[in-house]
Amino acid sequence: MPFFAIGLNHHSAPVPVREQLAVAPSELPELLRALVAAGIGVHEAALLSTCNRTECYVAASDPHAVFAWLCAHRHADLAQVTPHLFIHRDSEGVRHLFRVASGLDSMVLGETQIVGQFKEALRLAKAAGTLGKHVQTVMQMALSVAKEVRSQTAIGANVVSMAAAAVRLSQRVFGPVAEQRVLFVGAGEMIETCVAHFAAGQPQRIAIVNRTVARAEQLAARFAAEAHPLDRLPELLPEFDTVVASTASPLPLIGLGMVERALKQRRHRPFVMVDLAVPRDIEPEVGALQDVFLYAVDDLAQIVQEGRESRAQAVRDAEAIIDARLAEFAQWVSAQEMVPLIRQLRTHAETIATAERERALAKLRAGGDPEAVIAALTHALTNKWLHAPTTFFRQAPPEARQALSRWAPQLFGWEKAQR
Repeated sequence: MPFFAIGLNHHSAPVPVREQLAVAPSELPELLRALVAAGIGVHEAALLSTCNRTECYVAASDPHAVFAWLCAHRHADLAQVTPHLFIHRDSEGVRHLFRVASGLDSMVLGETQIVGQFKEALRLAKAAGTLGKHVQTVMQMALSVAKEVRSQTAIGANVVSMAAAAVRLSQRVFGPVAEQRVLFVGAGEMIETCVAHFAAGQPQRIAIVNRTVARAEQLAARFAAEAHPLDRLPELLPEFDTVVASTASPLPLIGLGMVERALKQRRHRPFVMVDLAVPRDIEPEVGALQDVFLYAVDDLAQIVQEGRESRAQAVRDAEAIIDARLAEFAQWVSAQEMVPLIRQLRTHAETIATAERERALAKLRAGGDPEAVIAALTHALTNKWLHAPTTFFRQAPPEARQALSRWAPQLFGWEKAQR
């Protein structure tokens, strides 16, 4: 069964297209089970959905059917999404996974958050029961490659993260972080990283609003920040200069009207708003307001590309590791293709051995000389095991004899026996 990596990412599709296929982690197991049960030839499946990508990793017969099903399941416009689709098959699909897990395909080259997201995708696919030997092996090898890349190259050196980019954007408008008041919407991993980056600059005030207040309180306690329930967002918004949002909400949490009211209360002192969520947490129309500097994940690309050239050698080193591991994977796949033949060969050998052993035991029970019985057993086994190969050698066509002569010593272990 062919292996495919299918989907969209920040290279192939803008945010409005990507958010049509975004999948929350809580939805993944059910979606994967439905995909495998859909009757479209999917035997194994995992799915990775982040702010920068939604990608299916499948052992399937028809990748286009998989993508069409996913669009229908997410109520996405297939005609609009299809031009942004990529499909990588077999070795190219495996290479893509290795690059994704290693951070080579990320908006922030070498960023580490993708490893955790990749591990979570693997865990959820296991929980859904949709992993088979092939997809699971590919994903586990991808994590192993990622670890090797990070330990043996400088791919993670001087990485500009999304969080650091958010800090830089706020400084362009308001100057030092110490002169800002920063509001975070959400309390997940991305927000946690952003809070840490902003807190390092000692802003005047930090507040975290989240649907689950306990999670906001837990995060706030680490950074001497305030924690508030999400329903307080409209009243808190005017009190802050920089707003960073990253939640799993399917609908925007900050709308045009909310921001317009906040600007009036601020007497049109500007906002810097950074929306790191897909689907977006802040309505795109907010960006048209004169006193709002709104940045979505794609806008941060200009910042995170800085320093990319200095990491060019690290990328080449990482690609070399990936090439080597891809060759190992190809050998593993080839070995798997030979498994049925090996099993058949062993079954055939065991059948012959069993029959000859029973004959030898019968002779021993009848009082036969043990040495003679053993000699007859080994002779019979040798003749029967080698009868078919020797007959084939004698009758082989001329064009096959050279290949047989070259491979026979390895096939039968003569080279090892002569050492």
